[in-house]
Amino acid sequence: MPRRSALLGQPLFRLLAINLAIGVTIAALLLGGLLYLNPGHLRDLIFADDSPGTALGLLLFGFVVTFGSAAMGSAIMAMGSDLRGGGKGGRKLALPIEMIPGAKAIPVRAEHGARAVRRHGSL
Repeated sequence: MPRRSALLGQPLFRLLAINLAIGVTIAALLLGGLLYLNPGHLRDLIFADDSPGTALGLLLFGFVVTFGSAAMGSAIMAMGSDLRGGGKGGRKLALPIEMIPGAKAIPVRAEHGARAVRRHGSL
């Protein structure tokens, strides 16, 4: 049985590699869609050139950098959250009222938007 690479054994590297592959796939689909739809006669312009491979390569490289980094960045930022749909958001923190003897919680209405700016003059 072949040994797995030590690099593929790292969960973070696997996460980034999978999301980079997703970004490359999106970039290739976008380039194919642009060539198929031909907006502004882009396909005609590219293939009328002496070396269309250069233009296609640069366009694909730009899309790969953009969508690959966006997919990898979103995967990194979503690492700490549960994406399975459990719950409505963050948890409420309990106030440390027990620290002050005899203290009671008083509900307060928070103002927001233009009313708060008009009433107080600034944020």
